[in-house]
This record gives sequence, structure tokens and C-alpha cells, in this order.
Amino acid sequence: MDPELINDCVHCGFCLPSCPTYVLWGEEMDSPRGRIHLMKQHVEGTPITPEMAGHFDACLGCMACVPACPSGVRYDRLIEQTRAEVERVHVREPDDRALRALVFQLFPYPRRLRAMRLPLRLSAGLRRAVAPRLERINPSLAAMADLAPPAADRTRLPRRIAARGPRRATVGMLTGCVQGEFFPQVNEATARVLAMEGCDVVIPPSQGCCGALSLHSGQERQALRFAKRTITTFERAGVDTIVVNAAGCGSTMKDYAEILEGEGGEWVERARAIRTVDLAEYLVALGPAAERHPLPLTVAYHDACHLAHAQGVRSQPRELLGGIPGLELREIAESAICCGSAGTYNLFQPETAKDLGDRKAERVLATGADLLVSANPGCTMQIASAIRRRGTEPIPVAHTAQVLDASLRGLARVP
Repeated sequence: MDPELINDCVHCGFCLPSCPTYVLWGEEMDSPRGRIHLMKQHVEGTPITPEMAGHFDACLGCMACVPACPSGVRYDRLIEQTRAEVERVHVREPDDRALRALVFQLFPYPRRLRAMRLPLRLSAGLRRAVAPRLERINPSLAAMADLAPPAADRTRLPRRIAARGPRRATVGMLTGCVQGEFFPQVNEATARVLAMEGCDVVIPPSQGCCGALSLHSGQERQALRFAKRTITTFERAGVDTIVVNAAGCGSTMKDYAEILEGEGGEWVERARAIRTVDLAEYLVALGPAAERHPLPLTVAYHDACHLAHAQGVRSQPRELLGGIPGLELREIAESAICCGSAGTYNLFQPETAKDLGDRKAERVLATGADLLVSANPGCTMQIASAIRRRGTEPIPVAHTAQVLDASLRGLARVP
């Protein structure tokens, strides 16, 4: 924990209305400035107690407080440093340790997630039926059963997809872990859109986890290992721009140089040599080339926290959607409040995540939109799960890339 970063906080309270846990509970120690006060206590010699660790664990890491802070406090770096310290010095209960071991030996590994595809395909109805009973036994396992989407058909993307028409750029594409295995259709749409907009798309087959899930949960060594491997993979692929379609991955990869500062100057320079951009951010900067065909839809756009707060990408997805003829964009109330997904948060803090998910689902449905658009796989699973719990008519959820893909291909609807 960096004392200088801690001392930047003047405890003004501007962060309070932006913090989901403070909004829910109104507890000072579950606000950003309250948690910074606890960080300061630890730096000054107070051991991390179970109660203190609980306040840190309760933070979603949504980063809504960062743009809300007039003093420029780097709460993003502070909470990452603090969570790494908690994992180093705090002894968790055996069931909590076992759950965390399961999560971090499964979700960052695409091949292990791939092995779950058949059971997921066969058991979607069963999982939903047993989730209420399982919740009484272990809420986290119930959350896993309820959150996972039906397995989608997976097609293997080629290593390189040629631009359609004149080539305007060459980019690498991150396929991701959860995105690649649970939402392969999003990656397929992303690659098609980039190609139709004049990009050669390089997709290294050996890529793995970028480290986002690990970094945001204090698994520092694992995160650093994944970051180094990702940099090396795209260096070997010969690209210096990586387009990312998952908000959490993009925010972490943009910070690689800062994350790798302790690993030596060579890694910092290698990280700086690779440019990471969100898909919507990249396409808006590139400018449209392919024809947009009409898509008569009303769409509610959900701001993923690590896209809007961590990366500052808010207007670009709206600009892409707004450029589609016939599409009507509707805003969601309390758009800055997290849906409760927050990486692995909905697995480790399922009750709080459920409260936030229900709150978000209510506001999404209030828009009356035909389709919800999300730019992060965790948000997609979280909000879809919350809408199912309400027992109302479900609203389909798609990624920005899928909506744009349908328009560019002249489809009558978003597949």
C-alpha cells in the first residue's frame, strides 16, 4: 500500500454517492474514504483483522469513485495493492480459501473452462432448478450454477482474418477466457466487424488469460505471470495494437506498464510498446467504412464499470449504436452504479451482488427496450441472471459488436 497515494485522500466525501456498497448500506467503512482510512491504519501498524479484510472484500472495485474524486485519488491502484496485501497476510477461513482456489484454478484457464461446456449444455435447466436449494448450502456455488449461460456453439477463429476491401489497419484481437469460452459469438462478431471496417485481424492461438480476474482479486503473482505471457504472445504475433471487447480485460491491459513496474524496466518498456484499445474506442477513432443497414430496435446500453469508470469509454459505444439506422437508444437510470458482477465479486459476495443485480435489472426493464447491450461478459451473465429471477419476460442481452455486426451484414435482427 503506497502511503503517498493514501495521503492524497482529503476525506471530502464526493466519492460516497458513487460507491455501490455505501449506497446500499450507508456505512462509512464501506465507502472509498472509509476503506482508505483502514488502509492508513494498516500502513501505520494495525494488523489486518477479519473485520478489516471484510470491508476490503466488500468493495466491488468498480472504480466509480475514481472519476468522482476531485483530488485525483488513485483508488484503483490502492485497492489492488490492498487486496494483494490481504492475500499475503490474512488467514482466511477454510471454506473461503477452498472457494478462491477453485475460482482461480478454473476461470483464468480457457481449456479448463472449455471442459465445462458439455455439462453446461446438458444441465442448464437442472442448474436453475437446484440453485435455490444450493443457495441454502453454499451461496457461492449457487451463484456459479445460476450465472453460467447456456453453452453456445463454438467455432475456431483463424489466426488471421483479411480485411474486406482496402486494408486500413492491422490489429491483434484478444479472445479472453470467459468471453472466449462462454460467449464465442461475441468474438466472432468482433472479428467480422473489424474485417468489414478494413482491418486485418491477427488472433494468436496461444493466448490465455490477460490477468484481470487475478489482479482485481489480489492474486498478484498469477496476474503478473499472465500479463507477461500476454505481452509475449502478441509480440510474437507481430502486432502492436490489441483490440479488446471485454471491459475488465481492457482496463487491466492498459495498465500493464504500471502493473509491471516491480518486474524491471524491460517489462515496462515492452508493455508500453503495445497499445490496448477497447473495440468501440477503436472503431470510433478509425471511422466508419462499411455500410450500416437499418436495424429497427430499441436498445438499452449498460455501462460496464471497467469501461466507463476505469477506461473512460462512455460516448463511443453510444456513438456506434446511434449510427445504426432505425435503432433507438435508451438510457438506464443509475447507469454509474455497478450491476454487482465486478469480475469474481458475484462469486465471493453473492448476497450483495444479488442486491445490486436486482437493482440493475429493475432499471433495465424500466426502459422498455427490446435489447440490452453490454460490453463485458460478467455484466451480461449478472444482469441476465437477475432478470431471470424476476420471472418477467426476459430481455435478450448482446454485445455492441453483435449489434454492429448485424447492421453491417444487413440482418433483420441481432442473432
